[in-house]
Amino acid sequence: MAKSILIINGPNLNMLGKRELNIYGATTLEQINNSIQERAIALDLNVICFQSNNEGELVDKLQQAGPGCDGIIINPAAYTHTSVAIRDALAALNKPTIEIHLSNIFKREDFRKHSYISDIAFGVISGLGANGYILALDALKNILES
Repeated sequence: MAKSILIINGPNLNMLGKRELNIYGATTLEQINNSIQERAIALDLNVICFQSNNEGELVDKLQQAGPGCDGIIINPAAYTHTSVAIRDALAALNKPTIEIHLSNIFKREDFRKHSYISDIAFGVISGLGANGYILALDALKNILES
């Protein structure tokens, strides 16, 4: 039976391909989701992709869909640096979680270097652009099979 992966995208990621192209690139979230779906099929994984600009909606999705999934990939975006609520929702699920960031947060402003998620994540992928999602899927597949 195929494993299920919940992919959570935080605020402003719906604007990918339109904002700060020098940082985030020209790839849209829709293109990323399409690539994720293609890779998931190849890996025999089911994926649910969700994006919201609202912290409470992200927490709600984690609480509703998280218990039925086998692993989580999360790009909390700006909430990386501010949301104890998202951290607590992830911790309550106790599922293998990979935190990703399109840009290298450690090469950016000081406030972006702290994550409320990293210490509870299985791993962190930062700075590899849209390919980070594919790498996270591959990693979760390996984690779930070991």
